[in-house]
Amino acid sequence: MKILVIHGPNLNMLGSRKPEIYGRKTLAEINSLLQKRADELGVEIETYQSNHEGYLIDFIQKKAKKAAGIVINPGALTHYGLSLRDALEDTSLPVIEVHLSDIRRREEFRKVSVIAPIARRQISGQGWRGYIAALETLVELAKEAAHGKKARKSS
Repeated sequence: MKILVIHGPNLNMLGSRKPEIYGRKTLAEINSLLQKRADELGVEIETYQSNHEGYLIDFIQKKAKKAAGIVINPGALTHYGLSLRDALEDTSLPVIEVHLSDIRRREEFRKVSVIAPIARRQISGQGWRGYIAALETLVELAKEAAHGKKARKSS
């Protein structure tokens, strides 16, 4: 099972960008922690970061066919990235939206997510641990889906 982990604009600056809001872990450290947890869960992850919406969409369209789900922190695209939203929805994969900070406690413009309506869950305000929770959630969803397929075949 493969899970795509996608990081949007400015997340390459984690560790130095507003650590009081986003924490002190770098993106490389977060990806390393995710890889460790993926190994423990027996799943494969593929991580990707871009500051460009089109590159994120290209990655999703290229990789989604071989994936079981998507963890995404869309960064600022959360609030206006409609083409990103459409690309995620077009995959028909379960999507978990992650935010390091609690977007509901931030500026007004950050409170609205165009991704949330197509996501299975939004995890916000748990820092880097939100990525781990999202990965674990997707693994459980995939197991449930596989179990459901087995049950239907044996009927």
